[in-house]
Amino acid sequence: MPELTLTAWLLVTIGAVGVGFCKTAIGGVGSICVALFAMAMPGEAKASTGVLLVLLLVGDLVAITVYRRDVAWRSLGRLVVPMVVGVLIGVLFMQHISDQALRITIAVILLSMVALHVSKELWTRRQAQVTAAAGGGGAPSGTAVAGAPEAANEGAEAATKAGRLVLNLGYGSLAGFATMVANAGGAPMNLYLLSAKFSMLRFLGTGAWFFFFVNVFKLPFSISLGLITAGSLKLCALLVPLVLLGAWAGRVLIKRLNQELFNNLVIIFTAIPAAFLLVQAL
Repeated sequence: MPELTLTAWLLVTIGAVGVGFCKTAIGGVGSICVALFAMAMPGEAKASTGVLLVLLLVGDLVAITVYRRDVAWRSLGRLVVPMVVGVLIGVLFMQHISDQALRITIAVILLSMVALHVSKELWTRRQAQVTAAAGGGGAPSGTAVAGAPEAANEGAEAATKAGRLVLNLGYGSLAGFATMVANAGGAPMNLYLLSAKFSMLRFLGTGAWFFFFVNVFKLPFSISLGLITAGSLKLCALLVPLVLLGAWAGRVLIKRLNQELFNNLVIIFTAIPAAFLLVQAL
């Protein structure tokens, strides 16, 4: 079992509770857990990902049981192939990266995804304001514009489908890659679910099943890379009750949150630990 200082034990204890909490409440807290485990085991960043993976699987099992009826299966299906590709790229990446580079990679991935999502939301709001301001002089909603070619509507529909395809490929592959190299796939996946405008429960249920599949898929690779050992499993056994405690606390809290606060908390808890890790690594 990895030798931990008193401070390190405090960090992994908080991190284990956070793992359970993020699975049943605020997904962005998972990013903090990644940072906590990396800080608790500063010379063993890769080993920390193995410990965290086992704990995440425990949290996944709890979440898919609690939210088994709140799943967007069609959306999950579209992400499977990109996720597999991302995991396989991550496996190759893990064979040629140092612990410090791994921390920088985690931070850059998380911050990039947050910046992308915030920029997209700001642009969407700006477009809505422009449309609302110009709405007074336009044609009534649902009324065809005289002389407008039907091909324009077909082109717009094709562009929308292409955009969704790019979104699925981008977020799916990034989630697979990030979760393989650092158990940080929660950031791109959470931002994807926010972009899809899912309700809180649908967000949590769909995310739970996605990461259950992802974590089971990458488990053999993690074992072959030496990330999971008998010693790390002993540490996991001590921390599992804390994961269950966090899952219970998350289930209690989620009943008291509204959608807007939930969305904002996901963004905040994704950005803060990423920025801290980047500063620490540099």
